[in-house]
Amino acid sequence: MRPQYVHLRCLAGLLAALALAACSTETTRFNPLTDVLTPLPGVDAETQAMYASVPDGDITVPAVPPKYLSDGKARQLVDYSTSEPTGTIIVDPYARLLYHVQEGDKAMRYSIAVGEAGYGFSGTARVAYVRKWPGWTPTQNMIRREPEKFQQYADGVEGGLENPLGARALYLYRGGRDTFYRIHGTPSPWTIGHQASSGCIRMFNQDVMHLAERVRDGARVVVLTEAQSNAGNEVDV
Repeated sequence: MRPQYVHLRCLAGLLAALALAACSTETTRFNPLTDVLTPLPGVDAETQAMYASVPDGDITVPAVPPKYLSDGKARQLVDYSTSEPTGTIIVDPYARLLYHVQEGDKAMRYSIAVGEAGYGFSGTARVAYVRKWPGWTPTQNMIRREPEKFQQYADGVEGGLENPLGARALYLYRGGRDTFYRIHGTPSPWTIGHQASSGCIRMFNQDVMHLAERVRDGARVVVLTEAQSNAGNEVDV
């Protein structure tokens, strides 16, 4: 099957019909999330340690509160059968999971949140580069359409704890062109594992940092269609 590609501009849920040029995720700094989520029960000490606060240069990433975690949401190594080569990132938006393919029919599995824009791209891409605490700037289209919302950010928002792209962002290109599809962190950990109101592919900050350390520029990315969802034969290790 030929990969499907729908040209993406990542601020779906706000301006999905517009030709945008940036990936945005709503946070309380910009606009309150409309996602209504039920806090999850407590988790074991090992899982909490994986998502404890962590210093990252001049910034300390906050711990993920246990109520937003479950053992199933923690990153974990799983058996995963795929024809994709080691190092490939496989995004399954419909299962809200991301896999980083390892040797020996295994993969590191991460939970994700998916905004409407996260369903607007499928097929293959490459990680052109990774940015640490990336900045974010609304496009002119965004400012023109909703000046009351975005004009105040016209000069950009510096990277930091409240930036919608979180601790890291992976920028995906296809054929040498930016797809405007991002895999990124989030200041809103309660959204992980759920459908979000906007944005591309969100991960816990601790998880996107973990992934970014292991991904090389040029890494292959495959975003599955709904028909391909759960295409890998996964079994927990």
